[in-house]
Amino acid sequence: MCSSSRQVARCSAHPISKNIPLFQKVQKQVDNLSEFVSSLPALMKQVVVYTYASLGQTYVSSSEGRRAGWALCAVNVAVWAAWQIPRLRPFMHIHFAHNPLSGKTYTMFTSIFSHASIIHLVFNCMALTSFASAAGNWMGHEQRSTSELQEATEIYHFYAFFISAGLFSSLVSHVVSARFRFPRLVAQLARKPPSEATARTSVAATLTSSLTSVAKTPPPVTGAIAAAEAATPAAAILPSLGASGAVYASVILSALAFPNAEVSLVFPPTGSIPIGYGVGGLLLLDCVGALRGWRIMDHYAHLGGAAFGVLYYAYGMQAWDATRVRLMGATQQLKKWSSIERPGSKGGNRTGA
Repeated sequence: MCSSSRQVARCSAHPISKNIPLFQKVQKQVDNLSEFVSSLPALMKQVVVYTYASLGQTYVSSSEGRRAGWALCAVNVAVWAAWQIPRLRPFMHIHFAHNPLSGKTYTMFTSIFSHASIIHLVFNCMALTSFASAAGNWMGHEQRSTSELQEATEIYHFYAFFISAGLFSSLVSHVVSARFRFPRLVAQLARKPPSEATARTSVAATLTSSLTSVAKTPPPVTGAIAAAEAATPAAAILPSLGASGAVYASVILSALAFPNAEVSLVFPPTGSIPIGYGVGGLLLLDCVGALRGWRIMDHYAHLGGAAFGVLYYAYGMQAWDATRVRLMGATQQLKKWSSIERPGSKGGNRTGA
């Protein structure tokens, strides 16, 4: 994505010594694999070892942000695989899709890694691996140049950024649904319907669509309910899932950090364009979708992720350093408490000199 930006090249310069332990680890794994497949035919053994060594070399030579993106994609793929098991789908609907009317809060976290559609998963993973590299490079550069707290790797920083962005975008979508859409829905149902039959089917369709994730198994859709859903598509409050909000935050952060970079959009397919134009087009699409009430995507979650990216570019490093200071203070306090001799214990614990 950022090969045309000199800023990215400067920010991605890491000491070679940082990759030596990782290279040695991969080399040891290759040796162990070669020994494990020693009983295979020579050609098959060569293919297996060469493939693994090539993947390991790619992993070692990649930036830490991209490695973090690959790890997150692996988690997303695992959750997507669980969606494909029919026996697990009721469980996934309850625990890995966030419904604002369900009363659950932890699903705002689990839904970040949840993708029921392979197309949704592929697009998010492609964008994540591309922009995670640029975002991670910016984090490392800012940490080395502006912060008094140094860190050995940017991977955990990006993990914290990704999860925080996903939670923030889920919260924005939740607030819009619970505080704005739901009152309008109740007001719409409270109006005098044209007929009693239409009222029954409209209420059934709305409650079925809005509260599906609360039930253990999705209820069957009858012809009357399906017709009512088709007649009132904007009435239902649907569950949300996916990492799009967190990915949007990475995109916005990369665009602000490297304004001279160029991107190529997969959908709609384009050649290389300035990242500002690409991001501006995506934001315009989401703004129009939110105002028009389009339901294909969760446009409010996208806009929430974009807002988080802007906020993190402006204040993220200060917040990250403050969080690290608090965690280091808590860790030191725990170590101090653990070294104190507990009364009543046999022999107690000896404090260090």
